[in-house]
Amino acid sequence: MLTFIKYQALTLFWAVIILVLCNMPIDSVSKSFLFFEGFDKIVHLGLFFVLTVLIFNGLIRQSTNYLFKFSTIITIGLVTSLYGGLIELIQWQYFTYRSGDWWDLFADTIGIAMAIFAFLLMSNKNNFFTPSNLNYENT
Repeated sequence: MLTFIKYQALTLFWAVIILVLCNMPIDSVSKSFLFFEGFDKIVHLGLFFVLTVLIFNGLIRQSTNYLFKFSTIITIGLVTSLYGGLIELIQWQYFTYRSGDWWDLFADTIGIAMAIFAFLLMSNKNNFFTPSNLNYENT
């Protein structure tokens, strides 16, 4: 457990920041001229992109390589998506000044998918998409 906390401390800190930011009242902020319709969706996308990148960063530092099983990558995506869903559920059920929004959860999921895609593209040692793993038959 201490090893997990050692390598995922920044991730856990960022998760708390997301929880606080997503549950703050935003009435006065949202009326500023700097914000436009859909701005909050971009914020959700960015917050969960960074969260997923931090998870990968901690796992890479812990294992010292970029080789992850497909199931590990899917698990990271699912757990992070569930965290986004939990935040929306908390907003819907417990806060009168916030409401849960399916589009926020969708933006969270897009941010997560972008981070996973970036990880797959940037990891040179990851042979996930090499032709030998795709098992094409010559016809």
